[in-house]
Amino acid sequence: MRFADGSPVRAASGIAPYGEGWLVVQDDATHACVWRDGVGTPLRLFPPVRGHDVFDEASGTKELKPDLEAVLALPDGRTLALGSGSTPARMRSVLLSETSLLVAGLAPVFARVGEVLETAPDRLNLEGAAVVGDVLRWFQRGLPSAGAPSSSVDIGLDDLLAAVSGAPAAVHVSGVRRYDLGSVDGVGLAVTDAAALTGGLVLVSAAAEDSPSTYDDGPVAGSALVLLDGEQVVGRVELPRLDGAVAKVEGLAVAGGRDEVLDLVAVVDADDPAAPSLLLELVVEP
Repeated sequence: MRFADGSPVRAASGIAPYGEGWLVVQDDATHACVWRDGVGTPLRLFPPVRGHDVFDEASGTKELKPDLEAVLALPDGRTLALGSGSTPARMRSVLLSETSLLVAGLAPVFARVGEVLETAPDRLNLEGAAVVGDVLRWFQRGLPSAGAPSSSVDIGLDDLLAAVSGAPAAVHVSGVRRYDLGSVDGVGLAVTDAAALTGGLVLVSAAAEDSPSTYDDGPVAGSALVLLDGEQVVGRVELPRLDGAVAKVEGLAVAGGRDEVLDLVAVVDADDPAAPSLLLELVVEP
């Protein structure tokens, strides 16, 4: 994916329906990409941070990035993007439509999620979210290699949106689930995004990344799609390599379906700010 000026869509970390196209969030930039008809248009979500609109480790700006990792379509037609946690810059949300945009700090909500997950705030790495019934199921990627499996909590959607809009409302966090997604070449799979299906099922994308911490990147042994019924894995398929390289899927959304066939779109983060992210069209059959 590239913008109309030829610059790459960097570090794509989430994708959701948006108008007649898709909204793709970049975890290392202040702007997102509106993807329509094969062309990307930048959409500013945050003001520059200390004069920077893009961030990376080489320039020493990684800790400043907003790190939006989850984006999803809401039942009311709006779109919600959520930061990953771990630093104040990453504890924000963006609620938007094609005519409005609202940025909100959610530090108390992130703190409460950390308490319920028994995870220190600087270890939060919330990478996927899906609306399941009347709750937002929010997935903590975890670090399976260090004995910290992927997990999730449920948050009342109305409560969360009230917090986003600035209303003084208590946010109830419950429904802790922990997942054993298996491994690829001895590296544990961890959730990178989620999409709700019918009947309460949730399809997650997962990456087997041999990372030393929730903050640092590492080599990726493989990616998979995993079907969850509650905490139980009821289906799994490993994704093939692309041109010999592992496709680290970080964003997932349902594009449609017919009979028992499911059409998906996914975005791939190359962990290289100079490399354009890939958009994949996937077909899942029983």
